[in-house]
Formats: sequence, C-alpha cells, structure tokens
Amino acid sequence: MKTVNTPTGSIMKGIFWATVASTMFGVSGTVLQFISQGQDIPASWFLSARTLGAGVVLLLISLVLYGKKTFAVFGSLREIAWLVAYAIIGLGANLLTFYMSVQTGNAAASTILQYLSPLFIVLGSFLFKHERPLRSDMVAFVVAMIGVFLAITRGNISQLAIPFDSLLWGIGSGITAAGYVVLPRTLVRDNGHSPITVLGWGTLIAGIVFNLNHPVWVNTPPLTTGLLASMSTVILVGTILPFSLLLYSSHFAPSDVISIVDATQPVMTFVLSILFLSLKITLAEVIGSVLVIVAIYLLQRGRRKVTTVFEESEN
Repeated sequence: MKTVNTPTGSIMKGIFWATVASTMFGVSGTVLQFISQGQDIPASWFLSARTLGAGVVLLLISLVLYGKKTFAVFGSLREIAWLVAYAIIGLGANLLTFYMSVQTGNAAASTILQYLSPLFIVLGSFLFKHERPLRSDMVAFVVAMIGVFLAITRGNISQLAIPFDSLLWGIGSGITAAGYVVLPRTLVRDNGHSPITVLGWGTLIAGIVFNLNHPVWVNTPPLTTGLLASMSTVILVGTILPFSLLLYSSHFAPSDVISIVDATQPVMTFVLSILFLSLKITLAEVIGSVLVIVAIYLLQRGRRKVTTVFEESEN
C-alpha cells in the first residue's frame, strides 16, 4: 500500500497564502463593522456597490490572464445553472447574511458564527447525501455548540452578548458560507474552469441581482474620503485578494489544511476589534471562541485521517 502525499514545500506554500487570505478577511470584517455601524449606509446599496465593483475587476483580471476562456463557463446549461446557484445561494447570500450580522451585532461574533461552515457542510452531506457522520464529527459538533453558547451568552443563559437577529444572520452566514465552498467545486474541479473566472462571474451575477433591488446610482450616500477608503478596502482586501488567494492556495495544500489555517480570520477580527473598535470581551467569550476553532480543527483532522486511510487502501 502506498500513501499519496503532497510535497511539504507545496503544502507550506498553500498554508502561507491561505494565512494571508484569512488575515485579509479578518481586516475586512473589522472595516465592515466601521462601515455598517459608523457610516449610516443602507445594506442594499453597499452590497450592490461591493459586488458589482469586485465582479468587474475580477473579470478584467480573468480576461487578461485567460482571454476568451473567461466565457467558457457558459458552455452548457448545466454549468450555467451551477454558476448561478453559486452566485446567488452561495456568494451573494453569504455576503448579505454576514453584512447584516455585523451591522446588527459585531464583527467578532459574526466571524465566529460564519466559521462554523464546515459543520454545516457535514450536516448538509448527512441530510442530502445520507452520509453518516464520523465520530470525530459528533465530537466537533458538541465542542462547537459549547463554544458558541459561551461566545454568544458570555456564560449567562439568561442573556445574549449580541442581539438575537444578529445571531440568526450569523448562523445564516455559516450556512451560506458552506454553500460558497461546495457549489463551485463542479465548475472548478470537474470542469476545469479557473477559480478567478468562476469567482468573477459569480460576483458579477450577485452584483446584478443586488442592483435589481437597489441600483448603485439610486440614493447614493455622500462619497466621503472615509467611505471611499473603507469601500476600497472591503472590495480589494475583503473580496478580490482574499478570495483569489484562498482559491490559489488550494492548488498547493489540501482543503482541510486550508480550513484549519482559516482560524486566522476570527483571531485577527477579535484583535482588531479590540484595538480599533473598543470591543470588550469576557473570558467566557474567549474560551467559547477558542472552542469553536478547536472544534473545526477536530472536524478537519478526523476527516483527513479517513481520507488518508482511503487513499492507502486504494493504492
């Protein structure tokens, strides 16, 4: 029997770029709270501007890199269906739910809730594919629930650390983040389309849908220096660069390793929120957040072991 291994140097390269991407997501989450709570901007206008702007830039990059292949994703009705599903159910819905969770609560708690997405992937596999959860999945689920309980109640069951609607939006962001990870796999892995191209079209389609609800030219807020700088940061540092780097890192490291590295995001968001947004957290919240991160690590590690055993038996 022979184990298929990814070269260590390649894995380290993937880990590096995934860490950079997760750090950028953490920075973006903090800036997002500044925009949503400090700039008095309608969520509908912000989402229209963010997705449309990012989509156009990403597709321009794709055209430079791949030329006419940028349009190959529309080669069949099946591919178009997957792309639209990814754009609306995955990417667009995730951006909306995360923004609303941050606007009604805070970036740190919202990031922790979104970080539960691997658990929702396992749950979805159980409900729709009837795949039996592993023992490690169950352990991770229990640990994660204890962590979420501590993080959102501060250990006091009689009150929430964040508003209830923020909690619901945050859970929604975790579910839609799972969709964001799963839905483009058919296009990228099975059909061989570039991640940048898929991301670009997905973002543009989501932007068009958001603009049908609130065009960017209608009720545009005052374009102050602070708003322009914040918007540019969210579009570039919070959308284009991290999504691209995360997809790029998948060429070098397994997805489970990348998911573990993604723990950088909530840690960075917590640190920046404390430093720049005067977030006050309790020991219970810290313990809860750590438990959530540990839970996802246990989940990914358990599944990686099973994958390794499977590869050994196949070879």
